[in-house]
Amino acid sequence: MKLLVINGPNLNMLGIREPAVYGSSTYNDLVDYINTVCSKNDIQCEIYQSNHEGAIIDKIQSAYKVFDGIVINPAAYTHTSLAIADAIKSVGIPTIEVHISDISKRESFRQFSYTSMVCIKTIMGKGFLGYEEAITELKNII
Repeated sequence: MKLLVINGPNLNMLGIREPAVYGSSTYNDLVDYINTVCSKNDIQCEIYQSNHEGAIIDKIQSAYKVFDGIVINPAAYTHTSLAIADAIKSVGIPTIEVHISDISKRESFRQFSYTSMVCIKTIMGKGFLGYEEAITELKNII
């Protein structure tokens, strides 16, 4: 199984940005965690992070016929990007949305997700464990 994990804007600032919300672990810690989970499950994995909406869309489109599943944390684009949702829908790859924090308990403008409408599942509020849950779920589906 070949999996693409996409992280959106400001996730590269984990450990610095709002530790009360996102914790003190860094983005490198997250990458190490995802790689460990994938290795343990015999999953080939590519991890990608961008602060740019178009770059994320390009990455999703390039996954077509290359990856079996996608885990995406679109970060702030969750609430604003129809284009990312359309890209996910267009490639037809099983995709699970992950959020480190529980967006349903955050500010009202963060409670709506365009991407959740095209993902098979949304996992939120479980920190890094949410990524493991998404990876395991995709492995079971695929």
